[in-house]
Amino acid sequence: MITKLPQVLSAQQISSIIQLVEHGNFIDGKSTAGWHAKAVKTNRQWQGEPELNEQIQQGMQGALTQHPLFSGATYAKSMMPFIISESTLGGGYGNHIDDALMANDTVLRTDISCTVFLTPPEDYEGGELVMNLSGMEMAFKLNAGDAIIYPSTTLHRVNPVTSGSRKVALTWIESHIPQASQREMLFDLDTARKDIMEHQGKTDAFDRITKTHANLLRQWAMT
Repeated sequence: MITKLPQVLSAQQISSIIQLVEHGNFIDGKSTAGWHAKAVKTNRQWQGEPELNEQIQQGMQGALTQHPLFSGATYAKSMMPFIISESTLGGGYGNHIDDALMANDTVLRTDISCTVFLTPPEDYEGGELVMNLSGMEMAFKLNAGDAIIYPSTTLHRVNPVTSGSRKVALTWIESHIPQASQREMLFDLDTARKDIMEHQGKTDAFDRITKTHANLLRQWAMT
């Protein structure tokens, strides 16, 4: 399931993050790429003092986890620290699959990938996030502050930037529900019951959907 999360960051929050980023520098993104991805990775990644990084992490994680769609779409168990990525002229990231396991304080299984756009789309040409879904390609270039989450099993790329500068924040999420198809079913059930509650109140249909949602979550969740 591919889900757009609109307005994860406000204009003021984006401005604050960009100001913090300006006090660090960008290094070659190949330094954090897996052996099979180094050949196609031509972006740069931000590096700064620990206290600056901590401010960025707190701001990004707080904004993302508080978004009204985040919890029901991810059932997040743990999350990798955000990486701030920049692509300028010719920069991008060719077709790749994200590493299945990533190490922070502990090893995290990557179930969900997340990109938060920090740059307005009109500020750069190219740079689309392109996903390959069973031979079909879908391209995304969202507004600054918007995020997109998608299964980490998805083959994807970032098209080369032909002008301007593209900045995004990236993270990966381990979910209590590892299977993307099960997360999608739970999301649909949760959306349906919220719609019933909003328009009809707490009806018998609401109770039945809530029971099924809870029991499937109980059956599928890995703690």
